[in-house]
Amino acid sequence: MKKGFIVVNAYSGNADYLYQAHRLREEFARRGAAVAVVKNHCGIAGMEKNGKIDLQESGDFAVFLDKDKYLMRLLEKSGVRLFNAARAIEVCDDKMLTHIALAERGIAMPAVLPAPLCYTPEATIGEDYAARVIERLGLPVVVKQSYGSLGKEVFLAQSAEELLALARKFRLLPHFYQQFIPESRGRDLRVLVVGGKVVAAMTRTAAGTEFRSNAARGGRCAPFEPDGETTALAQKIAAALGLDYCGMDFLFGKEGLLLCEVNSNAYFKALERTTGVNVAAAYVGHILQTMA
Repeated sequence: MKKGFIVVNAYSGNADYLYQAHRLREEFARRGAAVAVVKNHCGIAGMEKNGKIDLQESGDFAVFLDKDKYLMRLLEKSGVRLFNAARAIEVCDDKMLTHIALAERGIAMPAVLPAPLCYTPEATIGEDYAARVIERLGLPVVVKQSYGSLGKEVFLAQSAEELLALARKFRLLPHFYQQFIPESRGRDLRVLVVGGKVVAAMTRTAAGTEFRSNAARGGRCAPFEPDGETTALAQKIAAALGLDYCGMDFLFGKEGLLLCEVNSNAYFKALERTTGVNVAAAYVGHILQTMA
């Protein structure tokens, strides 16, 4: 049997995040595969003076539950098969890159507008900035940092003043503006795809007046049975991005579903509990079949 390991971030103590690694290791063990959990600590991989890559962990494959792009690339360059591939994780990690990668593929998404990248700390943003964004996307408008998860660093600007304040606050950080879909306020659909197939789905409804429906922010989850059209759409998106595993979030628009974002390392604890589907087993089964 092929040898592998699971990579997690050395600094994360998030219980739901660590649950991923625990459940995957558990399912590997049930299939007779001893797969260790490894932190991306300094020294796990490096390059020698002659350019040779030096790895402290060996294996045929790695389940990469992190977004460390340097370690991903070093592992792949040394011949380790990653689940997911480095390029797929990088594209999903940057939400604006996800939109760009899916452009002109016939996938309905909210309109987006990237903020200009700024490298000048003393830079100022004029009053006309907000007007240009509002002219394109209207109000309210969603303001998102390009990197982030669990609904963090996502804001809803209700006015030009709020939008301008957020633009000034984030001017040195990659971020973008996204069309607000009022029909889906506080409600979305999470669909999980493993090995090119939809394995589970659930709706999430925000608590109170919160516009973000993430389970990590108190959103209520309910099982959902996707129809053929939704299933085909989710599988098309996963294939387009080259993902072995992913969770994608859809908004409910007037004319149907709109893709909001794709998570290459989507947490599955809430999904397992809500649907009863053994997500970890499905992922491990795909990995072992791929590596056979």
